[in-house]
Amino acid sequence: MNPPLDTLVCDSLQIAGLQQNPDYDYNRELVRPDETLWDMFVSWFRGWWREWLHNATTSSVIDAIYLVIAVVTLGLIVWFLYRYRPELFMRRKRLADNEEEEEETIYGIDFDQEISRALKSGNHRQAVRYLYLKTLRRLSDTSRIDWQPSKTPSQYVREHPSEPFRLLTQHFLRVRYGNFEATPELFDEMRQLAEKGGWL
Repeated sequence: MNPPLDTLVCDSLQIAGLQQNPDYDYNRELVRPDETLWDMFVSWFRGWWREWLHNATTSSVIDAIYLVIAVVTLGLIVWFLYRYRPELFMRRKRLADNEEEEEETIYGIDFDQEISRALKSGNHRQAVRYLYLKTLRRLSDTSRIDWQPSKTPSQYVREHPSEPFRLLTQHFLRVRYGNFEATPELFDEMRQLAEKGGWL
């Protein structure tokens, strides 16, 4: 008696092809014990990104994506600079011909006399400047800031992050480097902030 014929034939080429087909990769659905949530998210995002790019066959769509990424990156850089270096975005006001720009210093100046002189002559811009420098001198004398000629007002705000000092610095920067007019009302507001902080 002859043995029965084996009618099941295994096609190894077809099996190899199915193993390479991602549609039949069921293991990708399983959570591996050493895979974190972040790894799972990255894996999902990569798959979504590949599929989306595959569907977006026109180069104009891909160019638009890169343009959006570039604009968002540039916007974040500009926001960061504006947040920590606002003086870079303020236009420096031109001085009158007879007004000389003095180097910023907090030593060797009688601030009360200079403020009084500036107010009598109606030069509120200079009064604002001397009031701010007097504030820096008081903060430096009490070791709340480390005054250096090369430092910016924003750096002092980070060293001494009080709300009155932040507002005082903001007014100073607007007058000094922006196009804001130094009015008597603005000077009075700055003086009140300085009094509130105990710097007068």
